[in-house]
Amino acid sequence: MSGQAHNPKTGVKPNSGGGNGHGGNGFSPMHTPVLVLNASYEPINICAARRAVVLVLKGVAMTEEENGHSLHAARFTMRLPSVIRLLEYRRIPHQTRALSRKNILLRDRNTCQYCGNVHPSGELTLDHVVPRSRGGLSAWENLVACCHPCNRQKGNQPAAEAGMRLMREPRAFTLHTSRHIMRMIGRSDAKWRKYLFY
Repeated sequence: MSGQAHNPKTGVKPNSGGGNGHGGNGFSPMHTPVLVLNASYEPINICAARRAVVLVLKGVAMTEEENGHSLHAARFTMRLPSVIRLLEYRRIPHQTRALSRKNILLRDRNTCQYCGNVHPSGELTLDHVVPRSRGGLSAWENLVACCHPCNRQKGNQPAAEAGMRLMREPRAFTLHTSRHIMRMIGRSDAKWRKYLFY
């Protein structure tokens, strides 16, 4: 017995296939990134392993690659996916993603755009480069990921007045940006490479 409690809502518990004890540092296999492929094998998204498992169990997608962890439930055990493929082709419009905190942090790779430090999502906020009090809009080109110390230092003033400089000019999250992020994340998972580097 591992002593790991079942989730009372799902009745399942994830176990590491390698038995290397990730749980001590707050790591959860259910939160690991999974590459999502269209039915045509075109990479179109990244989701958490928990979401990928739901898609597979619902028959919406199938597992193409596994990540070495297992999910144990009362009636079954399954290997957690690293890459899944949708069973029906989804037309992906060539337009920007919805403007949201999640997508801003994804675009900026959880990196404060002023000091360059990487933080967990909960330790980042969104900063208006040009403050709303100065007419700044809540738009892709005016919102960036920002750590709390930099946010306090900048205050309610434009970055230039605060003596701060952006790492890069903020732009809309396009399909090209999505592919670039997929490749950045995929470098740490050899199983993704054959789908991303072609």
